[in-house]
Parts: sequence; structure tokens; C-alpha cells
Amino acid sequence: MKRLTERVHHEEQESEEVVWVKRDDARSAGKLPIVFSRNYAVRFGGLERLHPFDAAKGKHIHKLLCAQLQLDDGSFYEPTELTKDQLRRIHTREYLKSLRWSMNVACIAEVPLMAFVPNRYIQRSYLRPMRFQAAGSILAGKLALDYGWAINLGGGFHHCCSYRGGGFCPYADISLLIVRLFEQEPFRVRRIMIVDLDAHQGNGHERDFNNVAAVYIFDMYNAFVYPRDHVAKESIRCAVELRNYTEDGFYLRQLKRCLMQSLAEFRPDMVVYNAGTDVLEGDPLGNLAISAEGVIERDRLVFSTFRALGIPVVMLLSGGYLKASAGVITDSIVNLRLQGLLN
Repeated sequence: MKRLTERVHHEEQESEEVVWVKRDDARSAGKLPIVFSRNYAVRFGGLERLHPFDAAKGKHIHKLLCAQLQLDDGSFYEPTELTKDQLRRIHTREYLKSLRWSMNVACIAEVPLMAFVPNRYIQRSYLRPMRFQAAGSILAGKLALDYGWAINLGGGFHHCCSYRGGGFCPYADISLLIVRLFEQEPFRVRRIMIVDLDAHQGNGHERDFNNVAAVYIFDMYNAFVYPRDHVAKESIRCAVELRNYTEDGFYLRQLKRCLMQSLAEFRPDMVVYNAGTDVLEGDPLGNLAISAEGVIERDRLVFSTFRALGIPVVMLLSGGYLKASAGVITDSIVNLRLQGLLN
């Protein structure tokens, strides 16, 4: 964190208009603090199908939400693509330069054939959508302060840190979101809790915030799948290591217990909720066995816990490698709305 913030404070401060909304404009009439752009979708002429991730998950959720909540495009906030200078608030020059080589990006995206694709095409078809999603996470963080909650229909790239990507995560949007909140909202945000419930360990933000007292990390993940990053694990303040095929009952009991434990140890001004749906039963990478109903209850438990205390929550979608994920996420958001947790 010191390394990141030192770079932030020594660089020239640029306009924030492309990511932040002005405070007096924040609660725009007719909008919900849900962030989405059609530019989120990764399009690779079919190559994206070689990775189990649904590259158009956000678009599918957007369509379902519009139908179920009677919304239209004007009901959502839309981010603007992050610039190189904005990415430099977190990422090293060396790392950003490495993305100019297709081989490096292929390793991050876990699609080996991308190594043979011209980099200009990779920039346009993969990295540009990810820059939009990362911008969406930052915008959602600002909106959460004004509304009490916000959801980005993308983002949650928790395997990327300031100097290294991986696991389909090329940009460290969680770290970028947190540093920007500390920088832009120093009077409202001094302590942040990350609640990472993706099936995989969030080793990216854990590496970035090692020994940072102002950031508390609660991570509940399958200990027997990628990334098994033991160095990053030292940054977790509340860790729940799950076994393969963990089911709803144990999962939800552990979640409730550890949320209470975490709040007893640390009272945040903001919660970043990394809500991966790769915990679903049948997910090819998460290898857990949580039902759709379990995911919906998980999200309700997280939102109800923090909203009851007046603590803003920003939700990022992170992993989820089943086609069913989009429907489960939509049902969960609709349930949160019906429960009065998205007011």
C-alpha cells in the first residue's frame, strides 16, 4: 500500500471526470447505482469460447434485469474506459508494458492461442473491455458512498496485483478502487473491508495490501484450487479455507460466523464485496457445491449485515463459469431489491 500511495501522491493529479461522478450529480433521477457498459463484453472472433468464463455475462444480466425490474439503458450508470495514466495509479510501468506482448496476455487470460494473435487486436478485443470493467468498479465505489450500495456488472479481478496479472484478471480493479477511495474521499473512507467470497483465493489484492492496517481482508475460498498463493495468504485477516464440494449449510454458517467475527475486529467505512458465483455446484473451476438458493442467501446475508449498520457496500461480480451464473446473479439482485436492501 505504501508503494502504491507514494506513487499516487507524487504523480500529477488529473481530472477525475471519466470515472467519478460529481457529488451533486451522483443520485441522478431515474438511475439505480448499477454500473454497466456494452463495452464490457470480450469479443475475440470465437477465441473467448476457449475459456470457460462467460465473456458476455454482464450483458446477459443487464438484459434480464431490464426485463424483471422494468428498467432501460437509462437506468444504469456507464463508465468511461480507464486511461494509461489512471492505471498507473496502481500498476507499475513494467507491468503495463508487458501487456504489449501477446504471449504475456495469453498467460493472464489462460487462452494459449492468444499468443499468436496480433497485440493490437488483443488490446481492442480483450484488454479494452477489461479497462471498461475496471472503470466500472471505481465508479461503483463512488456511487456506493452516495446511495449506500452499488453493483458493477463486471470487475472483481482479484488475481491481479500492481505488478502481475493472472487467472483471467489483467487489471487490479479492487486495489485501484480502494486506493482511489482513500485518495478522493479521505474524510468519508479511512477503513475498508474486502469480503471476498469468490471460490478462489483473492491473491491479487492480498499482495497489494500486505500489512496495511486500513484494509481488512476476509477471504472464504476453496483451498484446493488455484492459486494456492501462500505468500498472499499472510495478508488475510479472516480466512476460511473450504474443502471441495462444500455445501450450503456449512458455507452459510461459516459466513455468518466470520462476518460477525470480522466486524468485532474491524469497523469499516466501506465494504468491497467480491461476489463470485464460481461457488455454484457444477462450476468447472470453483469445485464447490453451493446451490442457487445458497448464493442468493449469501448475498442477502452480506448486504443485510452491512446495510443494517449503515456501511456502504460495493458488489463486484468476479468469477462464475456456468451459463447459469447470469440468471442466478439476476435473481439475487432482484431478491435484494424485494428485501428492501437496495433502497
